Amino acid sequence: MDSGRVYGSEGGVYRVILDSGEEVEASLRGRLKREARTGDRVVIGDGVEVFRDPDGSVTIEGVHPRETQVVRRGLGGRRPKVVAANVHRLVIVVAVARPEPRQALIDRLLAIGEANGLEPVLVLNKLDLREMVDPPAIAALLELYRGLGYRVLATSVKTGMGLDVLREVLCQGTSALVGPSGVGKSSLLNALQPGLGLRIGDLSQKRGRGRHTTVSGRLIPLECGGLVADTPGFSDVGLWGVEPRELEACFPEFAHLREACRFRGCTHLHEPGCRVREALEEGEIDAARFASYRTLRQEAADR
Repeated sequence: MDSGRVYGSEGGVYRVILDSGEEVEASLRGRLKREARTGDRVVIGDGVEVFRDPDGSVTIEGVHPRETQVVRRGLGGRRPKVVAANVHRLVIVVAVARPEPRQALIDRLLAIGEANGLEPVLVLNKLDLREMVDPPAIAALLELYRGLGYRVLATSVKTGMGLDVLREVLCQGTSALVGPSGVGKSSLLNALQPGLGLRIGDLSQKRGRGRHTTVSGRLIPLECGGLVADTPGFSDVGLWGVEPRELEACFPEFAHLREACRFRGCTHLHEPGCRVREALEEGEIDAARFASYRTLRQEAADR
């Protein structure tokens, strides 16, 4: 039995790099396939045990316990979808234009990072397209999320802006790169490591959205020593496994206020004497951020 890590999968075949450095293609043992149907699937980043059959085929016999995982609600909201395992940070990439950034999606992805104990890093990409958007709007996004304590990077592949700082981030440990299609995730990785050759898609002319160029997750080793979990782009994502009462912990601006609420267990939605809503009315909390909290809490309660 050999140990290794899953670096990619396609058509039920998993690309595993063993601890020895050897790369093998492996399939799942039947027992693990049955477990995968319950949501406990094998994903990129998983540590696995593989067995070599006498006929030369390789099968994954076991999956090591995960230290962390990026998990979101799957289509229809009935099952969890694990995107990557054993990562240290969630690098959320959005574009300042083409496609335009949606704060509600940013808030959802940040909440996924908070809920899964991952360091969130927000990347505002395509800064070379500033003439296509309202510059004060970009400045407001930077100010908002930096003010909440998040690390926010401004990048451009065309001008090279921010690439050195992003490289420093990605060269440490394992990062999961997430965000909608068309925001430039693959372009950023190609710029950071020339020769990588990831496929880049064009925007849909009708919808102004990116076409999916990453069709399945893959773990990409960088020459600097870091690993990047490159995930398929998605524009609709929900939280999984977070109870409604736990959601406030995913919004750091609530931390110093919630203890001052009149009632213990305040939902911050309707109770009198809610310090969070008072801060909202006073402009201390961003209205769009509170709207994201309200929506996510309702979704969690409806599960």
